[in-house]
Amino acid sequence: MKKNIGVIGAGSMGMAMALNLQKKGFYVAIRDIRTDVETKARTHGLDVANSPASLAEKAEFIIISVVNAAQAHQVLFDKEGVTSISAAGKTILLTPTIAPEDTEAISKQLLAHGYSVLDAPVSGGPVRAQAGTMSLMLAGDSDVIAQNSSVLEALSDRIFKLGPRLGDGARYKLVNNLVAGMNLIAASEAVALGQKLGLDTNKLVALMSASSGQSMMLDDRLPRALANDYSPHAYAYILTKDVALGLSMAESAGSHLPMAEHALEIFKATLARGYDELDDSAVLKTLLD
Repeated sequence: MKKNIGVIGAGSMGMAMALNLQKKGFYVAIRDIRTDVETKARTHGLDVANSPASLAEKAEFIIISVVNAAQAHQVLFDKEGVTSISAAGKTILLTPTIAPEDTEAISKQLLAHGYSVLDAPVSGGPVRAQAGTMSLMLAGDSDVIAQNSSVLEALSDRIFKLGPRLGDGARYKLVNNLVAGMNLIAASEAVALGQKLGLDTNKLVALMSASSGQSMMLDDRLPRALANDYSPHAYAYILTKDVALGLSMAESAGSHLPMAEHALEIFKATLARGYDELDDSAVLKTLLD
């Protein structure tokens, strides 16, 4: 019998995961504070819970897909949070990109309440999340992973099992997102240079995509940016947050990352221009200003 699924935080990634699981035959309910998200969920036939607690009453596998640690703490531990409901037979999947120490602290509290916990950041964007082809960075007890294998394999065909230490999912994800941020800035700087040189920037992007300058961020972000489409597939403020968290983690480890520091400055400048809720490819607008 398939587990009942709850998704708390049905933004672009949370909604995509919910729709993927629904398509594969799981019962799925969502909880979000935005009425437009609730309307979209109902349109797709998803149940909508009026609180994290009411969602947790039915759900055996609860995906937390909020933005930051403060939001995760709120939906889990507030008066009407998940942990106000009996933990019997329930697993929490922590997908937000947050600091490893926050993942560890939240996990410790959940374990103390009797919940099973998996530290599981995701990557790849909403299209891949809805297709079940996103990357799932999975840290946690091997028995908990095995007990939830049907859900995890439905969520992703690219599961990276990282070991039992909760917090390592966050560590791997932040290293990845540092590279993503640097790649996006590098590709955007190259395109900005190409424009100043009088090159056809669409041809430049196509050339780099087929050559040694290729990166996922170049392939995915820059064609949309060149079409002046900055509708948010991934908000600029999110990757800014992630790069800042990655640099903080690096500093704690005694590492100096000058390229990432430069990338963060460009991201901060992008937010300062009011582009925080545009797609993160809006860094190109900043570089062309």
